[in-house]
Amino acid sequence: MKHTVVAMMEDKPGVLNRVVNMFSRRAFNIESLTVGHTELPHVSRMTVVVDGSANDVEQVVKQLYKIIDILKVSDLTGDKTILRDLALIKVAANRDTRAEIVQIAGIVGAQIVDIVHDSVVVQMADDEEKIDDFTRLLRPFGIKEMVRTGRVAMARGAVNVERAPDAAELATGHPHRRADGQRREAPSKKATIDLTGEAG
Repeated sequence: MKHTVVAMMEDKPGVLNRVVNMFSRRAFNIESLTVGHTELPHVSRMTVVVDGSANDVEQVVKQLYKIIDILKVSDLTGDKTILRDLALIKVAANRDTRAEIVQIAGIVGAQIVDIVHDSVVVQMADDEEKIDDFTRLLRPFGIKEMVRTGRVAMARGAVNVERAPDAAELATGHPHRRADGQRREAPSKKATIDLTGEAG
């Protein structure tokens, strides 16, 4: 079973390398790993898709928390979650097939981002399964090149989610207020991160 784990980490040199080395040393089966900036300065968000048992995911979470620059880890597998993958696909095209490729892309909600005399580049952001289906439709035309980002995920809503600490709170560990307005003492080593940006 595929599990989706999201980790918030400080944007420092070497952090991602330590994460990758941890996975490699423990032989975790990683389907995809995606990292990008967040709404917080100097904080990055990593989405990892792990193919394994619940025990595997528990071990992933425990090992990630051992890395000092990891601020928060969440397993979103059982939550109501928005999942997206981005694909750029270069498809062979000629005068006879170009219009058909454009039509298929329009039907599935993909976008044409480049057209030249012998190929078309299509962009699609959707569930992984839908991109897989779209790719199968394009294969008879001839796929010249394809790149995919891997899964990114975000939990729906803001239930039991605290507002994101600002940069000063991350640096000093000063307490801040929860979404219900009550004060919360920030942990000494880990900061709670808002995964939705809707609270507070």
